[in-house]
Amino acid sequence: MSKEEINAFLGAGTVYQGRLSFQGAVRIDGSFSGEVFSEGSLIVGKDAQIEGVLNVGDLLLSGHFTGEVQAKRRVTIHKTGVLQGAVYTPALVTEEGALLDGQIIMQGSLPAAE
Repeated sequence: MSKEEINAFLGAGTVYQGRLSFQGAVRIDGSFSGEVFSEGSLIVGKDAQIEGVLNVGDLLLSGHFTGEVQAKRRVTIHKTGVLQGAVYTPALVTEEGALLDGQIIMQGSLPAAE
């Protein structure tokens, strides 16, 4: 991720449901259920719980995610990260201690979002 400024911060102890669309970078430390669409970066803090569909440029995961991820550039799962579901990305980085349970499809370009 480049040194983008974080445009929004969904803090710990908060619960969100629905559809999130943004430019730049957003950090989630609370609970989120729904869909996320962005060409930018989604940063998931270590205490975050996310469930749904992510279609982003980059995913930096330190918390827990369940669902489907389509990342146009990269998925990074840090040592505290847990990802359960399907991952579609051209690049995957996992730190020692990260947990990944699901299907991984790596290809040079991703199918267009429906």
